[in-house]
Amino acid sequence: MAAEIERVFLLRAVPDPLPAGEVWRIDQGYLPVADGDAGSLDGRLRRIEHADGRVEFVHTLKRGLGLVREEVERRIDAATFEREWPRTEGMRLRKIRTRITEGDRVWEIDRFLDLPVALAECELPAADAPLTIPPWLAAYIEREVTEEPAFRNSALARRAGFFDGQ
Repeated sequence: MAAEIERVFLLRAVPDPLPAGEVWRIDQGYLPVADGDAGSLDGRLRRIEHADGRVEFVHTLKRGLGLVREEVERRIDAATFEREWPRTEGMRLRKIRTRITEGDRVWEIDRFLDLPVALAECELPAADAPLTIPPWLAAYIEREVTEEPAFRNSALARRAGFFDGQ
């Protein structure tokens, strides 16, 4: 598994105006964990619809908590996604992600459709890499939640899980 180094911030609201960026609509579901892996391994399925109408399907495994986690991603076909998607029932979320390039960083602003939550995430090349908060985002940050398990997408999916008409 490769390392994912990411800082996450809880937002008061989605910045308005939001700078132009690549917009994705994401349906995301979490697979049941194997015995002994609860809390440490997330298996995730994603359906990503791009602004140009292109759709991609991704299976991801993540392990760990906090700033540095292990991650492996692979693309899957639509048939595999459709076959496995029912296993995520009760552990799903929907979000609109805007990817905004700011210097040498890409900020991802997630607006969750089934929860009153908005997050900003930025991947880093190293755990000690400096991160400058862009001016368009700074006033909207409530606090950093990188180390708070309640703001992992898997935990948010459990909270949103009662919306199973997705």
